[in-house]
Amino acid sequence: MTPFKLTDEFLEHIEALIENQKDTDLQLLLNEIHYADVAEIVNELHTENATYLIKLLDSDKTSDILTELDEDVRESILSNLSTKEIAEELDELDTDDAADIIAELPQEIVEEVISELEDREHAKDIVDLLRYDENSAGGLMAKELVKVNENWNVLTCVKEMRAQAENVTRVHSIYVVDDEEKLKGRLSLKDLLTTSTKTHIKEIYIPKVDSVSVNEKPEEIAKIMSKYDLEAIPVIDEIGRLVGRITIDDIVDVIREEAEKDYQMAAGISQDVEADDSILDLTKARLPWLILGLIGGIGAFLIMGGFEDAFKKEEFVIFFFTPLIAAMAGNVGVQSSAIIVQGLANDDLKGSISNRLVKEMLLAALNGVILAIFLFLFVWFYEGKINIALAISVSLVAVIIVAGLIGTFVPLFLHKRGIDPAIATGPFITTSNDIFGILIYFSIAKLFL
Repeated sequence: MTPFKLTDEFLEHIEALIENQKDTDLQLLLNEIHYADVAEIVNELHTENATYLIKLLDSDKTSDILTELDEDVRESILSNLSTKEIAEELDELDTDDAADIIAELPQEIVEEVISELEDREHAKDIVDLLRYDENSAGGLMAKELVKVNENWNVLTCVKEMRAQAENVTRVHSIYVVDDEEKLKGRLSLKDLLTTSTKTHIKEIYIPKVDSVSVNEKPEEIAKIMSKYDLEAIPVIDEIGRLVGRITIDDIVDVIREEAEKDYQMAAGISQDVEADDSILDLTKARLPWLILGLIGGIGAFLIMGGFEDAFKKEEFVIFFFTPLIAAMAGNVGVQSSAIIVQGLANDDLKGSISNRLVKEMLLAALNGVILAIFLFLFVWFYEGKINIALAISVSLVAVIIVAGLIGTFVPLFLHKRGIDPAIATGPFITTSNDIFGILIYFSIAKLFL
């Protein structure tokens, strides 16, 4: 399958067909394209043309298109649709996607849209999902699944499964519940097909099944599904009743969003923004960390000013190596914190904090000594003064060790306090290490010279 690539020529062709109201040509053309690719096209159109396409195509396709659109584009399109038209789109969606879209609608039309839904059971499930926090398993799950009662025999089970499967896009697992809807286990399709039709499900189901609570955080669910290679995982309520399931496509979205958030935080952006957001929103996201960097720079200036009279004129070369020392401190700190943040995210950090700090100190010392040897030879060759070369080289080792310890300790400390450790990388670590690095550098240099 050749990946779809949206070109300017193709987009202009779509716009021309819309302008000339060539509905049949548009339908023939777009019905052959995957809904995710159509969504890419709609994202590039003006709101009027985008709305025209959504109204033109069948709801079974446009409903999927809506889930793939950028939020601001989807919001603009939905604002141009009637509540009945919105309800027609939601009737075609799984409950989790429908609930996500309804949650974005203005509160004054939510009840009206829900009342327009034709499938009342579908509407009830959507309303049920809306009561959960969006940042929880309950807010992430879908109600569509296949479940069977442990007291049914195989024949009854197959009949019920056929009826349930009509509303389920993909059947990943068959879950077994008791009379109180409590999750008991899962059913193997092989066992179902090779067992007598009179056999009761309680005799053949597998009692071991991984599940998550409705209040579980999406990040933790992602770790569980990744660790056990699960395509779907059932969700249970506070008393163990089966209430929904989460599929791998939802978890991929969680992982992507978390990675984007961590990347922005590491780059010094304090809130979730995109390149197309307003200048004001982008400024609000970036400015706090830039102010921190400015404060750090002023602190470094004051530290350097305090050592202005500490060195003789012939030793003034010490000041010229300040950017190198600051850069090395920042680089080592970011490297250390990035490894720790990644380990925390993947839940593969083992051992105590003290052991981790000792390991990082030894690692930093080894790297520092190797780099210091090169720097010592360069300064000695360039300046011809062994005391200056020794002062700068020893300072570099000390600065790298301290930077490694800070880069390791800070994210671990934040994690223990329930704060996202990704905030430790980037400007935070760089600024703190710049200040400590320069202070250590000049203090050691003064001691030697």
